[in-house]
Amino acid sequence: MKLLLITALLITFQAQAAPQYGSVTLSKVISVYDGDTFRVNIASLPPIVGKNIAIRVNGVDTPEIRGKCQYEKNLALKARDFVRNKLANAKEIKLTNLQRGKYFRVVANVVVDGVSLEKELLDNELAYEYSGGKKLSWCK
Repeated sequence: MKLLLITALLITFQAQAAPQYGSVTLSKVISVYDGDTFRVNIASLPPIVGKNIAIRVNGVDTPEIRGKCQYEKNLALKARDFVRNKLANAKEIKLTNLQRGKYFRVVANVVVDGVSLEKELLDNELAYEYSGGKKLSWCK
């Protein structure tokens, strides 16, 4: 019985610690849905895993395009446009600390021309810090 309990605990802890992988440089941004989700091509990977891949920006939550109030929807458009502009004008976009998220998206830290996209979103008050669990409300 003790062995069964210890095994169950080990499996639980391993499941919670998502494996992280290295880093990649993006070859093309396909689209930006909102401030923390966009689609890319990664030329260094085979098309089956590197083409039209959804990326979720790690460590932040931005307002939703289909938000619960007009304030959230307006801020979501501002966050999306901010990210679109950053990515469209970037010379280099790197994804670091790659892992799979709960919706099978790739979750990664995003570095645009040497600057953390997460930090820029937070500094411009377009995102909250987020590490899973319940999200904060954007509606006042």
